Amino acid sequence: MEEFFDLPTIIVIGIAIFVLVRLRGVLGTRTGNERAPLQRVKTEAPATDETVVPLRPRAQAAEPVQNADTERQQRRLATEIEQFSSGNAAVAAGLKAINEADPTFSPKLFLEGAKSAYEMIVTAFAQGDRKQLKNLLDKDVYDGFERAIADREAAGNKVDFTFVGLPKIEITEAEVDKRQAQLTIRFNAEVVSATRDKTGALLEGNADQVQQITDEWVFARNPKSRDPNWKLVATNPVS
Repeated sequence: MEEFFDLPTIIVIGIAIFVLVRLRGVLGTRTGNERAPLQRVKTEAPATDETVVPLRPRAQAAEPVQNADTERQQRRLATEIEQFSSGNAAVAAGLKAINEADPTFSPKLFLEGAKSAYEMIVTAFAQGDRKQLKNLLDKDVYDGFERAIADREAAGNKVDFTFVGLPKIEITEAEVDKRQAQLTIRFNAEVVSATRDKTGALLEGNADQVQQITDEWVFARNPKSRDPNWKLVATNPVS
């Protein structure tokens, strides 16, 4: 017995007991009621606003994009005003004022629409198409066009007409007040036109030659109206 409990053996047993006590202090003991590791993570680490990834951006996130779009629109508008005012400060100021009254207004888009309107109107007038004209013209202007068509028909005259193109179109005036925006457009057009009487004799024009004609037309629209269409309110042939 004295040999079994010699000093080295007692030292080893002491060390073993010390290590077991330390391990138990660190790891603890299992009782059968412990939570699983995943469960422990879920309950002990509740989510906070900083750890949640939102499914949609917050409202503030859209502001930089909106601001960028607004800046692009403003730059595009400034470029269009500079281009289509042709260095006329009064026209540039008028175009800007129209856009302020109606933010959907674009000088470029307006001129594209004016080109189409001009071709439709002069063609409808030559053909005597009253229905088409009524949709595009202010009442006073329509009445003048209708009288001219009626006089031509009463005389038995007919017009052979072909629209060739618009080599040049420019804005000569632009203004807006509380009730109406107005744009004066100068059209330099190329057409083939020949007016003949009821016997077929040529009265005016040339059916075999392209003619150049210049008109100044005034278009108007209420900038607050839901109707996006501009109407022709005045015409003036330019010699």
